Amino acid sequence: MSFRPALFLSRLLSSARLFILSFALLILIGALFLWHPVCAAKTPLSFIDALFMSASAVCVTGLATIDIGRDLSLTGQIVTLVLFQLGGLGIITFSTVLLGIVGLGVPFKGREIIQSTFLHTPRRDFLMIAKWVLLYTLVIESTGTVLLFLRFIREQPAGQAAYSAIYHAVSAFNNCGYTLFTDSLVRYQGDWLVNATVIALIILGGIGFIVQYEIFSKFRGRQQRLSVHTRIVLLTTSILIAAGTLFFYLFEFSHVLKGMPADEQFLVAVFQSVTTRTAGFNTVDIGQLTNGTILVMMILMFIGASPGSTGGGVKTTSFALLMLMIWNRMKGFDTVSIYNRTMPAEILTKTILIIFASAFSVCLITSFLLLVGSNPGQDPALTRHFFVEYSFETVSAFGTVGLSMGITPKLSDLQKLAIVLMMFAGRLGPLTLAFSWSRTKRGVTYAEESVMVG
Repeated sequence: MSFRPALFLSRLLSSARLFILSFALLILIGALFLWHPVCAAKTPLSFIDALFMSASAVCVTGLATIDIGRDLSLTGQIVTLVLFQLGGLGIITFSTVLLGIVGLGVPFKGREIIQSTFLHTPRRDFLMIAKWVLLYTLVIESTGTVLLFLRFIREQPAGQAAYSAIYHAVSAFNNCGYTLFTDSLVRYQGDWLVNATVIALIILGGIGFIVQYEIFSKFRGRQQRLSVHTRIVLLTTSILIAAGTLFFYLFEFSHVLKGMPADEQFLVAVFQSVTTRTAGFNTVDIGQLTNGTILVMMILMFIGASPGSTGGGVKTTSFALLMLMIWNRMKGFDTVSIYNRTMPAEILTKTILIIFASAFSVCLITSFLLLVGSNPGQDPALTRHFFVEYSFETVSAFGTVGLSMGITPKLSDLQKLAIVLMMFAGRLGPLTLAFSWSRTKRGVTYAEESVMVG
């Protein structure tokens, strides 16, 4: 039998592995570009910083070890723009749709990747949905660009205002959080146009493309009812935004919100609630927030965006199903039902695994950051201070949020690599990474014996 490298490679690269490798390759290519002196405004980036910035862009995280507007040249900024646009939608999506448009046929693995990325249930019209995703993205980002341009033109030349509007609109819709401004969006904390535009872009990018498609189809009369998935996403997203706004206001009313007009306090609270779960823009100094707010933000970041979106985290549906499982078990029910539908046991098991694997990953990376960053004889009080900052940084990386308490540029090279790994796992999912290199096996079944739990 003759050896066929192409066939061997095709069998070796499952759809999940191909999906993971496409992100890894894009990160590496982006790092090489950002490492080149032409991408630097003055001093070229070290390779570790270039890798960090590329991973943060591709994984649409937004954590940055440099000031993008100051340390990157126009070429470097455009490279990051391309990276978080490709990373948000996935390079496989672009290539698959392109092949479909030119009539070359859609590869089976490309079809599998798009199905698992954007759809909760396999559909025959997946290619049409994928094309709609790209068109919808273009329309929404263009609309956001126009609205931001109307504000930026007041203080910037037309060309610079247009560029800033494009950069921030694409960054917001892809839930990246990269910004050209040193203070993120703090300077616009009371500006309703900028805040409303960015909030809308973040929410639309974070609820998932299949949710957007179903809402659009129902509005056009092409679909009679929304799926259970879409209804759970919309309900959970609304509750989390409202809860985040309320807690932020209660914890910060006498602190960072003190002295602001009432409407500006509300605007800041809503903005931080929305951006905390998915994006990473900020209109207040995160380092000045109270411990209660930091805890709430870490919870929101861990939950993250919705499946099939550009965000990370354990996802809103996983959080909702976990709450439903707890509620149903407390009521004595063996099954979990919502909207007159019963959730499959396999989905519930996967939900528990996702949350446990994610929590374990966050604990592991946080411990590594503390271990590498600690010094012999270090004051325990200082260690506890770093624990909060490292924990916040790790959860932010996992949720691909990008908010930071200001410690990102101070990380050592080993710590930066650990955060890169966390961003990668947060974007693709810890279980995806683990299961992609293992095969499903049927375990040996023995006689049952109970143990005490709880």
